[in-house]
Amino acid sequence: MDWLAGKLLAWFDECGRKALPWQQDATPYRVWVSEIMLQQTQVQTVIPYFERFMARFPDVQALAAAELDEVLHLWSGLGYYARARNLHKTAIMVANSGGKFPTSAASLEALPGIGRSTAGAIRALAMGQRAAILDGNVKRVLARFHGVSSPLTGTDTLRELWNHAEAHTPAQRTASYTQAIMDLGALVCTRRAPQCPSCPLAERCVALATQRVDEIPQGKRSKAKPVRRTRLYVITAPNRACLLERRPDHGIWGGLWSPPQRQPERSVEAVCAEFGISPSAIIEHRTAPVFRHSFTHFHLDIEPHYLRIKQQPAQVTDSGGQMWYAPDGAAPVGLSAPAARLLASLDEVFGEAPAKG
Repeated sequence: MDWLAGKLLAWFDECGRKALPWQQDATPYRVWVSEIMLQQTQVQTVIPYFERFMARFPDVQALAAAELDEVLHLWSGLGYYARARNLHKTAIMVANSGGKFPTSAASLEALPGIGRSTAGAIRALAMGQRAAILDGNVKRVLARFHGVSSPLTGTDTLRELWNHAEAHTPAQRTASYTQAIMDLGALVCTRRAPQCPSCPLAERCVALATQRVDEIPQGKRSKAKPVRRTRLYVITAPNRACLLERRPDHGIWGGLWSPPQRQPERSVEAVCAEFGISPSAIIEHRTAPVFRHSFTHFHLDIEPHYLRIKQQPAQVTDSGGQMWYAPDGAAPVGLSAPAARLLASLDEVFGEAPAKG
């Protein structure tokens, strides 16, 4: 075992996290779900989602048998919804192959949504195999320790970091080492204000020795996010059911349900005409203050429009990409965060309680 692995394991025994929910009964299924959830998402955010997910889908067969809408419903709020769709696809594939995850790196990486690092985590944490990982925390730890100052997105840099990750991963206590290096990046070798005096690797850290901890890893130049504007139309029938459209699988809120989204230059009348709603059928039309929802690459300013109509138009049926959804008592569906916010505000906007059932 090399010096870095030995130091990390000693630190982990004293300071590492050992009570995370996915560390208990660390089956390939539980580790896989946690690893997918933890992509782009903080541990404390993931924990309640993971616990709810496991309560509803305790094994891969239960997840495979579920409707995608229910999976997306339990994922709502975690973002990056392609992860949930790939999770469901992989569950079906594994269930159809006997219910057991493959044990080789190549077979795991062939499944939707599983890359080299996620496959390594499943093998190391749940299968007892010697397998390296290279998530964001591990990249930062290894880049600082070895003084890798080039951008982490470069092909040559990633190859170098993978070589380091493979070299340091021990054959013994691989699961503990894997958790240790992730924990060190999350708790000590953080992106901002790293706790170098508490780091077990400080003695040989190149970035610390050369006073470049704040420069490594090299970050992307931050650019001002562009701002886009849109409207969401909360169209409500007398029974308080709201008109929803399913979003395309690709793009923002992929596969989720949302009130109709249209460009601001499109008039209210034109939008209503799409659904066979005449101006005389509109009982009430209210707007609410614009609010901002931010994505990785842009901000979206959302202008809510609430319309109460006399009756559901005949041309809109609960089929295909549209549905009438009762916010209280309806079957669970995947809603975007802004959609859930708007539906939850109906009582406040219209001043009456939603219908039951």
